[in-house]
Amino acid sequence: MDKVLSARVDEATINKIGSLAKQIGTTKKAVIEEAVRLYGEKVQSGEADVFERTLGAWARKEPPQRTVAKARKAFRGSMARRSR
Repeated sequence: MDKVLSARVDEATINKIGSLAKQIGTTKKAVIEEAVRLYGEKVQSGEADVFERTLGAWARKEPPQRTVAKARKAFRGSMARRSR
């Protein structure tokens, strides 16, 4: 039995799914299912490093101490403005 999945997806991705479905003559559902199946196989075989793809957003050029110091300075500055 199929279930309904609801997700907010970028418009460009939705357009790509529709375009692929037309191009290969299948449904959007079939495109999504096949993409998930293929990606799952890549993850299982080690071809796709999920952590590298998702944790890369935290890679920064500055050291963590500098990032923390900047965040604390901004926080303290906003608190000082509110206490006046």
